Amino acid sequence: MTQTDDMVLPFQVKTLGARGRLVRLGPVIHDILSRHDYPAPVSALLAEAVALAALLGSALKFEGRFILQTKTDGPVDLIVADFASPHGVRGYARYDLARIAAMARPTQAALLGQGHLAMTVDQGGDMDRYQGIVPLEGISLAQAADIYFAQSEQIPTRLKLASGPLTTRDGTHWRAGAVMVQHLPGEGGHGDASRDDDWATAHMLLDTVEDHELLDPQLGAEALLYRLYHEPGVTAYPAIALARHCTCSRAAVERMIRNFPADDRAAMVHDGAITVTCEFCSSVYGFKPSEFAASPAED
Repeated sequence: MTQTDDMVLPFQVKTLGARGRLVRLGPVIHDILSRHDYPAPVSALLAEAVALAALLGSALKFEGRFILQTKTDGPVDLIVADFASPHGVRGYARYDLARIAAMARPTQAALLGQGHLAMTVDQGGDMDRYQGIVPLEGISLAQAADIYFAQSEQIPTRLKLASGPLTTRDGTHWRAGAVMVQHLPGEGGHGDASRDDDWATAHMLLDTVEDHELLDPQLGAEALLYRLYHEPGVTAYPAIALARHCTCSRAAVERMIRNFPADDRAAMVHDGAITVTCEFCSSVYGFKPSEFAASPAED
């Protein structure tokens, strides 16, 4: 039986020449968000960004990372979410609390403002990076991803993102979901997807999914796929489990500090210590200045 949360479920609707993936995030996204004191609109936006990173990054055919990053002039001027194969996700948002508090209706488009969305595939080592950039001009993350596929991948694609808090007897827990379907000419598709009845059916059925269905922990992933595509028939493949990950460690932070000149390290000292907080997981690393007295950077 397919797990309900923290997974990516690949699927195929063979009779319609379409394939897709479904993402469900529960404890993992709640863990990521609860490490910060984000306002609710920021949590919702970052949750969708992490779901989108998992949706797209899980398609990697090699060991590497998929990095989604926004840079804009909006109240949320920076978002970074990434997927590290085979199953790690993380995310971080930078925001202006005063600007958000002054907003009457903090929609995604208003929170993001004007700027761009960059999607980067990092194969690691000496391999080249591949990056696609989409302008953000009053649109949502899902709309930007649609533009990315239309312009960069040239694969007819439809996707939906959702996020929100779920309140139970145990408290409030954040959830996120995403689903995507893509046209596959040659596997049931016929020529131009814009005139393909099969593709029109595939994406129209996807459009019927509601946000609450993507977020409902009582609705299994396979049950949701069946609800969407039971008439044409749908095949689900083994799920990919997701887990929160972070690349920070005390050793890595120490190496970073040692690479700074002595004057810069001296400026980092406050109350007799050098303290570094990871932007992603909020882990705090403290060092005594004496630990860097004979730093290799000064040799």
